[in-house]
Amino acid sequence: MSAILSRVCFIGWIACFVGSGAARASAITVSAAPVSSLADGRAGAFAFESVTPGQIIDFVKRAPADKAVVTGMLSLPRQAQGPVPAVVILHGSLGINPGEWMWAKRMNELGYASFVVDSFSGRHIAETEKDQTRLSMAADIADGYAALRLLATHPAIDPKRIAVMGFSRGGVAALYSSLEPFRKGVIDDDLRFAAHVAFYPSCGIHYAANHLDGAPVLMLLGGKDDYTPAAPCLDYADALKAKGAQVTVKVYPDAYHAFDRFTPLRAVSSATSARLCHGEYDLDSGRFTMAGSAGVVSGGEAKIAAQACLSRGVTIGGDPVGREQSPALVADFLKSVFAKDR
Repeated sequence: MSAILSRVCFIGWIACFVGSGAARASAITVSAAPVSSLADGRAGAFAFESVTPGQIIDFVKRAPADKAVVTGMLSLPRQAQGPVPAVVILHGSLGINPGEWMWAKRMNELGYASFVVDSFSGRHIAETEKDQTRLSMAADIADGYAALRLLATHPAIDPKRIAVMGFSRGGVAALYSSLEPFRKGVIDDDLRFAAHVAFYPSCGIHYAANHLDGAPVLMLLGGKDDYTPAAPCLDYADALKAKGAQVTVKVYPDAYHAFDRFTPLRAVSSATSARLCHGEYDLDSGRFTMAGSAGVVSGGEAKIAAQACLSRGVTIGGDPVGREQSPALVADFLKSVFAKDR
Protein backbone atom coordinates (compact mmCIF):
# COMPACT_ATOMS: atom_id res chain seq x y z
CA MET A 1 0.00 0.00 0.00
CA SER A 2 1.34 3.39 -0.94
CA ALA A 3 2.24 6.01 1.66
CA ILE A 4 -0.43 8.32 0.24
CA LEU A 5 -3.13 5.68 0.59
CA SER A 6 -2.01 4.92 4.14
CA ARG A 7 -2.28 8.58 5.07
CA VAL A 8 -5.72 8.96 3.53
CA CYS A 9 -7.01 5.92 5.41
CA PHE A 10 -5.60 7.10 8.73
CA ILE A 11 -6.89 10.64 8.41
CA GLY A 12 -10.32 9.35 7.41
CA TRP A 13 -10.53 7.24 10.56
CA ILE A 14 -9.35 10.03 12.87
CA ALA A 15 -11.88 12.49 11.45
CA CYS A 16 -14.70 10.06 12.04
CA PHE A 17 -13.55 9.12 15.55
CA VAL A 18 -13.13 12.68 16.76
CA GLY A 19 -16.48 13.66 15.32
CA SER A 20 -18.29 10.82 17.05
CA GLY A 21 -18.47 12.57 20.39
CA ALA A 22 -17.53 11.32 23.83
CA ALA A 23 -20.69 9.42 24.76
CA ARG A 24 -23.20 9.66 21.95
CA ALA A 25 -23.98 7.78 18.80
CA SER A 26 -22.58 9.05 15.53
CA ALA A 27 -23.58 8.62 11.91
CA ILE A 28 -21.51 7.92 8.82
CA THR A 29 -22.98 10.22 6.21
CA VAL A 30 -22.00 10.13 2.54
CA SER A 31 -23.28 12.34 -0.28
CA ALA A 32 -21.77 10.35 -3.16
CA ALA A 33 -23.54 7.50 -4.94
CA PRO A 34 -23.10 4.00 -3.54
CA VAL A 35 -20.12 1.99 -4.77
CA SER A 36 -20.24 -1.61 -5.99
CA SER A 37 -16.47 -2.19 -6.11
CA LEU A 38 -13.37 -1.06 -4.23
CA ALA A 39 -10.98 -2.11 -7.00
CA ASP A 40 -9.64 1.45 -7.06
CA GLY A 41 -8.18 0.91 -3.57
CA ARG A 42 -10.20 3.64 -1.89
CA ALA A 43 -10.66 3.96 1.86
CA GLY A 44 -12.59 6.32 4.10
CA ALA A 45 -16.37 6.72 4.13
CA PHE A 46 -18.62 5.52 1.33
CA ALA A 47 -22.11 4.18 0.71
CA PHE A 48 -22.99 0.74 -0.61
CA GLU A 49 -26.14 -1.19 -1.40
CA SER A 50 -27.87 -3.72 0.82
CA VAL A 51 -31.46 -4.85 1.38
CA THR A 52 -34.01 -4.49 4.16
CA PRO A 53 -35.58 -7.94 4.52
CA GLY A 54 -39.24 -8.30 5.36
CA GLN A 55 -39.96 -11.94 6.14
CA ILE A 56 -36.91 -13.99 7.11
CA ILE A 57 -37.84 -16.86 4.83
CA ASP A 58 -38.09 -14.43 1.92
CA PHE A 59 -34.57 -13.23 2.65
CA VAL A 60 -32.98 -16.68 2.66
CA LYS A 61 -34.91 -17.58 -0.50
CA ARG A 62 -33.86 -14.33 -2.18
CA ALA A 63 -37.38 -13.08 -2.73
CA PRO A 64 -37.56 -9.43 -3.83
CA ALA A 65 -36.79 -7.10 -0.92
CA ASP A 66 -36.62 -3.38 -0.33
CA LYS A 67 -33.29 -2.00 -1.49
CA ALA A 68 -31.28 -0.05 1.05
CA VAL A 69 -28.22 2.18 0.87
CA VAL A 70 -26.04 1.95 3.96
CA THR A 71 -22.71 3.51 4.79
CA GLY A 72 -19.38 2.44 6.21
CA MET A 73 -15.93 3.69 7.16
CA LEU A 74 -12.98 1.68 5.88
CA SER A 75 -9.57 2.14 7.47
CA LEU A 76 -6.43 0.25 6.44
CA PRO A 77 -3.47 -0.33 8.77
CA ARG A 78 -0.65 2.16 8.33
CA GLN A 79 2.00 -0.47 7.65
CA ALA A 80 0.34 -3.00 5.36
CA GLN A 81 2.43 -5.73 3.75
CA GLY A 82 0.49 -7.39 0.95
CA PRO A 83 -3.24 -8.11 1.14
CA VAL A 84 -4.26 -7.80 4.80
CA PRO A 85 -7.08 -9.36 6.84
CA ALA A 86 -10.15 -7.23 7.54
CA VAL A 87 -12.85 -7.05 10.19
CA VAL A 88 -16.40 -5.87 9.52
CA ILE A 89 -17.73 -4.13 12.66
CA LEU A 90 -21.49 -4.02 13.33
CA HIS A 91 -23.03 -1.70 15.93
CA GLY A 92 -25.77 -2.14 18.51
CA SER A 93 -29.24 -0.68 19.05
CA LEU A 94 -28.07 2.89 19.64
CA GLY A 95 -26.06 3.06 16.44
CA ILE A 96 -22.34 3.67 16.14
CA ASN A 97 -20.72 5.03 19.28
CA PRO A 98 -17.10 5.47 20.48
CA GLY A 99 -16.88 1.77 21.29
CA GLU A 100 -17.03 0.78 17.62
CA TRP A 101 -14.29 3.28 16.74
CA MET A 102 -12.21 1.98 19.64
CA TRP A 103 -12.39 -1.54 18.24
CA ALA A 104 -11.68 -0.29 14.71
CA LYS A 105 -8.50 1.32 15.98
CA ARG A 106 -7.50 -1.90 17.73
CA MET A 107 -7.97 -3.86 14.52
CA ASN A 108 -5.78 -1.40 12.62
CA GLU A 109 -3.10 -1.68 15.29
CA LEU A 110 -3.14 -5.46 14.83
CA GLY A 111 -2.45 -4.97 11.14
CA TYR A 112 -6.02 -5.53 9.95
CA ALA A 113 -8.34 -3.33 7.94
CA SER A 114 -11.50 -2.27 9.78
CA PHE A 115 -14.86 -1.50 8.22
CA VAL A 116 -17.41 0.07 10.56
CA VAL A 117 -20.90 -0.31 9.08
CA ASP A 118 -23.72 2.14 9.83
CA SER A 119 -26.96 0.20 9.39
CA PHE A 120 -29.20 2.99 10.67
CA SER A 121 -28.44 6.33 9.01
CA GLY A 122 -29.20 5.27 5.44
CA ARG A 123 -32.52 3.84 6.61
CA HIS A 124 -33.34 7.03 8.58
CA ILE A 125 -33.34 5.23 11.93
CA ALA A 126 -31.89 6.83 15.05
CA GLU A 127 -32.10 3.82 17.39
CA THR A 128 -33.95 0.57 17.99
CA GLU A 129 -33.38 0.24 21.73
CA LYS A 130 -37.00 1.00 22.61
CA ASP A 131 -38.48 -1.00 19.76
CA GLN A 132 -36.43 -3.59 17.86
CA THR A 133 -39.22 -4.05 15.31
CA ARG A 134 -38.15 -0.78 13.71
CA LEU A 135 -35.63 -2.84 11.77
CA SER A 136 -35.41 -6.60 11.26
CA MET A 137 -32.32 -8.20 12.77
CA ALA A 138 -31.85 -9.80 9.36
CA ALA A 139 -31.07 -6.34 7.95
CA ASP A 140 -27.86 -6.25 9.99
CA ILE A 141 -26.94 -9.69 8.65
CA ALA A 142 -27.66 -8.51 5.10
CA ASP A 143 -25.45 -5.46 5.68
CA GLY A 144 -22.65 -7.62 7.04
CA TYR A 145 -22.67 -9.83 3.99
CA ALA A 146 -22.96 -6.86 1.63
CA ALA A 147 -19.88 -5.44 3.35
CA LEU A 148 -18.05 -8.77 2.95
CA ARG A 149 -18.85 -8.86 -0.75
CA LEU A 150 -17.63 -5.30 -1.20
CA LEU A 151 -14.40 -5.65 0.82
CA ALA A 152 -13.49 -8.74 -1.19
CA THR A 153 -13.00 -6.45 -4.23
CA HIS A 154 -10.35 -4.32 -2.49
CA PRO A 155 -6.79 -4.98 -3.73
CA ALA A 156 -5.28 -4.40 -0.27
CA ILE A 157 -7.62 -6.86 1.49
CA ASP A 158 -7.37 -10.65 1.47
CA PRO A 159 -10.90 -11.91 0.62
CA LYS A 160 -10.25 -15.19 2.44
CA ARG A 161 -9.42 -13.40 5.70
CA ILE A 162 -12.41 -11.16 6.41
CA ALA A 163 -14.08 -11.59 9.81
CA VAL A 164 -17.22 -10.06 11.27
CA MET A 165 -17.49 -8.64 14.78
CA GLY A 166 -20.63 -7.19 16.34
CA PHE A 167 -21.99 -5.85 19.59
CA SER A 168 -25.46 -6.55 21.03
CA ARG A 169 -27.74 -6.16 18.01
CA GLY A 170 -24.61 -6.30 15.87
CA GLY A 171 -23.56 -9.33 17.89
CA VAL A 172 -26.75 -11.03 16.76
CA ALA A 173 -25.70 -10.45 13.14
CA ALA A 174 -22.12 -11.57 13.80
CA LEU A 175 -23.33 -14.78 15.44
CA TYR A 176 -26.15 -15.88 13.15
CA SER A 177 -24.31 -14.97 9.95
CA SER A 178 -22.51 -18.26 10.65
CA LEU A 179 -25.65 -20.02 9.37
CA GLU A 180 -25.31 -21.05 5.74
CA PRO A 181 -28.85 -20.03 4.62
CA PHE A 182 -28.08 -16.42 5.56
CA ARG A 183 -24.82 -16.49 3.59
CA LYS A 184 -26.57 -17.87 0.53
CA GLY A 185 -29.22 -15.18 0.87
CA VAL A 186 -26.62 -12.64 -0.28
CA ILE A 187 -23.49 -14.37 -1.61
CA ASP A 188 -23.46 -16.12 -5.00
CA ASP A 189 -20.11 -17.92 -4.77
CA ASP A 190 -17.93 -19.49 -2.06
CA LEU A 191 -17.05 -16.19 -0.39
CA ARG A 192 -17.59 -16.45 3.36
CA PHE A 193 -16.53 -14.88 6.63
CA ALA A 194 -13.32 -16.28 8.09
CA ALA A 195 -14.60 -15.86 11.66
CA HIS A 196 -17.52 -14.56 13.72
CA VAL A 197 -16.96 -12.53 16.92
CA ALA A 198 -20.18 -11.84 18.85
CA PHE A 199 -20.24 -9.61 21.91
CA TYR A 200 -23.31 -10.11 24.15
CA PRO A 201 -25.76 -11.22 21.43
CA SER A 202 -29.37 -12.17 22.09
CA CYS A 203 -29.91 -15.95 21.99
CA GLY A 204 -33.31 -16.44 23.67
CA ILE A 205 -35.12 -16.30 20.33
CA HIS A 206 -32.53 -17.66 17.95
CA TYR A 207 -32.07 -18.75 14.36
CA ALA A 208 -31.21 -22.34 13.49
CA ALA A 209 -30.12 -24.24 10.37
CA ASN A 210 -28.69 -27.63 9.57
CA HIS A 211 -25.73 -26.21 7.67
CA LEU A 212 -23.13 -23.73 8.95
CA ASP A 213 -20.50 -21.77 7.04
CA GLY A 214 -17.67 -23.64 8.78
CA ALA A 215 -15.97 -20.56 10.27
CA PRO A 216 -14.98 -20.47 13.95
CA VAL A 217 -17.13 -18.49 16.37
CA LEU A 218 -16.12 -16.50 19.45
CA MET A 219 -18.86 -15.43 21.88
CA LEU A 220 -18.12 -12.97 24.69
CA LEU A 221 -20.85 -12.75 27.33
CA GLY A 222 -21.63 -10.99 30.60
CA GLY A 223 -22.54 -13.20 33.55
CA LYS A 224 -24.85 -10.53 35.00
CA ASP A 225 -26.25 -9.34 31.67
CA ASP A 226 -29.98 -8.70 32.16
CA TYR A 227 -30.44 -7.40 28.59
CA THR A 228 -29.15 -10.40 26.59
CA PRO A 229 -28.43 -13.07 29.23
CA ALA A 230 -25.55 -15.48 28.88
CA ALA A 231 -27.42 -18.72 29.65
CA PRO A 232 -29.34 -19.04 26.33
CA CYS A 233 -26.13 -18.30 24.42
CA LEU A 234 -24.32 -21.07 26.26
CA ASP A 235 -27.08 -23.45 25.17
CA TYR A 236 -26.87 -22.15 21.62
CA ALA A 237 -23.09 -22.61 21.62
CA ASP A 238 -23.61 -26.25 22.59
CA ALA A 239 -26.08 -26.65 19.71
CA LEU A 240 -23.54 -25.22 17.26
CA LYS A 241 -20.82 -27.50 18.58
CA ALA A 242 -23.13 -30.48 18.10
CA LYS A 243 -23.25 -29.54 14.41
CA GLY A 244 -19.46 -29.47 14.17
CA ALA A 245 -18.83 -25.76 14.70
CA GLN A 246 -15.68 -24.48 16.37
CA VAL A 247 -17.12 -22.31 19.14
CA THR A 248 -15.22 -20.52 21.89
CA VAL A 249 -17.23 -18.91 24.69
CA LYS A 250 -15.96 -16.51 27.33
CA VAL A 251 -18.21 -15.39 30.17
CA TYR A 252 -17.13 -12.52 32.41
CA PRO A 253 -18.99 -13.41 35.65
CA ASP A 254 -19.56 -9.91 37.04
CA ALA A 255 -20.11 -8.14 33.73
CA TYR A 256 -23.31 -6.55 32.48
CA HIS A 257 -24.28 -5.61 28.92
CA ALA A 258 -21.70 -3.51 27.03
CA PHE A 259 -18.96 -4.62 29.40
CA ASP A 260 -16.23 -3.72 26.90
CA ARG A 261 -17.09 -0.01 27.02
CA PHE A 262 -15.81 2.79 29.25
CA THR A 263 -19.29 3.92 30.28
CA PRO A 264 -20.42 3.61 33.92
CA LEU A 265 -23.17 1.20 34.88
CA ARG A 266 -26.62 2.70 34.41
CA ALA A 267 -30.21 1.55 34.33
CA VAL A 268 -32.11 2.05 31.07
CA SER A 269 -35.80 1.71 31.87
CA SER A 270 -37.02 2.16 28.29
CA ALA A 271 -34.92 -0.59 26.69
CA THR A 272 -36.81 -3.68 25.53
CA SER A 273 -35.34 -7.10 26.31
CA ALA A 274 -36.21 -10.63 25.19
CA ARG A 275 -34.52 -12.14 28.25
CA LEU A 276 -37.70 -14.05 29.21
CA CYS A 277 -38.28 -15.38 25.69
CA HIS A 278 -37.49 -18.86 24.41
CA GLY A 279 -37.99 -19.44 20.71
CA GLU A 280 -36.46 -20.61 17.46
CA TYR A 281 -36.73 -19.66 13.80
CA ASP A 282 -35.71 -22.59 11.60
CA LEU A 283 -34.20 -21.16 8.41
CA ASP A 284 -34.52 -24.44 6.55
CA SER A 285 -38.26 -24.87 7.05
CA GLY A 286 -39.31 -21.32 7.84
CA ARG A 287 -41.03 -22.57 11.00
CA PHE A 288 -41.10 -20.22 13.99
CA THR A 289 -41.78 -21.71 17.41
CA MET A 290 -41.99 -20.31 20.93
CA ALA A 291 -41.81 -22.24 24.18
CA GLY A 292 -43.77 -21.24 27.25
CA SER A 293 -45.59 -22.60 30.27
CA ALA A 294 -48.37 -23.91 28.04
CA GLY A 295 -45.95 -25.75 25.75
CA VAL A 296 -44.57 -25.04 22.29
CA VAL A 297 -46.61 -22.95 19.85
CA SER A 298 -45.93 -22.00 16.24
CA GLY A 299 -47.16 -19.71 13.48
CA GLY A 300 -49.39 -16.84 14.56
CA GLU A 301 -49.46 -18.03 18.16
CA ALA A 302 -45.67 -17.93 18.27
CA LYS A 303 -45.64 -14.35 17.02
CA ILE A 304 -48.07 -13.35 19.77
CA ALA A 305 -45.97 -15.17 22.36
CA ALA A 306 -42.82 -13.43 21.12
CA GLN A 307 -44.42 -10.07 21.84
CA ALA A 308 -45.92 -11.12 25.18
CA CYS A 309 -42.60 -12.28 26.63
CA LEU A 310 -40.82 -8.96 26.10
CA SER A 311 -39.93 -6.87 29.14
CA ARG A 312 -38.40 -3.46 29.79
CA GLY A 313 -35.59 -2.20 31.95
CA VAL A 314 -31.94 -3.26 31.62
CA THR A 315 -28.50 -2.48 33.01
CA ILE A 316 -25.72 -1.31 30.72
CA GLY A 317 -22.10 -0.36 31.37
CA GLY A 318 -18.47 -1.30 31.38
CA ASP A 319 -16.78 -3.93 33.49
CA PRO A 320 -13.07 -3.53 34.36
CA VAL A 321 -12.24 -7.20 33.86
CA GLY A 322 -14.21 -7.68 30.65
CA ARG A 323 -12.98 -4.40 29.23
CA GLU A 324 -9.34 -5.15 29.97
CA GLN A 325 -9.29 -8.82 28.97
CA SER A 326 -11.53 -8.96 25.90
CA PRO A 327 -9.15 -7.14 23.50
CA ALA A 328 -6.39 -9.71 24.04
CA LEU A 329 -8.85 -12.59 23.70
CA VAL A 330 -10.19 -11.22 20.41
CA ALA A 331 -6.65 -10.53 19.16
CA ASP A 332 -5.49 -14.09 19.91
CA PHE A 333 -8.61 -15.57 18.31
CA LEU A 334 -8.27 -13.57 15.10
CA LYS A 335 -4.52 -14.14 14.89
CA SER A 336 -5.10 -17.88 15.01
CA VAL A 337 -7.90 -17.76 12.43
CA PHE A 338 -6.09 -15.53 9.98
CA ALA A 339 -2.89 -17.58 10.24
CA LYS A 340 -4.79 -20.70 9.17
CA ASP A 341 -6.41 -18.95 6.22
CA ARG A 342 -3.16 -17.80 4.63
